[in-house]
Amino acid sequence: MSSRNQILTASAIGFFAATALLTLYAVIIVAISGWAFAEQQFGATWYFVVSLALGFGIQVGLYAYLRQSITQRHAGGKVVAVSGTTSTTAMLACCAHYLANVAPLLGLAGAISLIGQYQQQLFWVGILFNLAGIAYLVWRLIQFNTHESHSAQLHSTI
Repeated sequence: MSSRNQILTASAIGFFAATALLTLYAVIIVAISGWAFAEQQFGATWYFVVSLALGFGIQVGLYAYLRQSITQRHAGGKVVAVSGTTSTTAMLACCAHYLANVAPLLGLAGAISLIGQYQQQLFWVGILFNLAGIAYLVWRLIQFNTHESHSAQLHSTI
């Protein structure tokens, strides 16, 4: 696969991941509180929600690109990527406190109240984890490319 095709494929995978995360967010909010509330909540927090989804999509895209590069070049080693769990958790935190309608049945009213109280802080933590995950994946990609470059130079001199 050419480098251009790798980039396009990884970008498509990242876009799909971001879209899937936004869809999950919307489905959960609509299921819990209805369409009108989902529109109101998204309107109030869209900048956090979209930032988290974009960060997640970028992480997934970078991971897909790195994995394709490793597979294509038959390089060994394990690549550890920051998962999107933090992004998902932070996005869901924005609507979790609205589970209070059914929480007494589940015994979770206190936890949901606590999450709702720190909603904005959880968004910021999610964004920081996204940035750290992106930085880590970029660093790993640079390391991989540097290693490949040195290997190619070594083989050309032999």
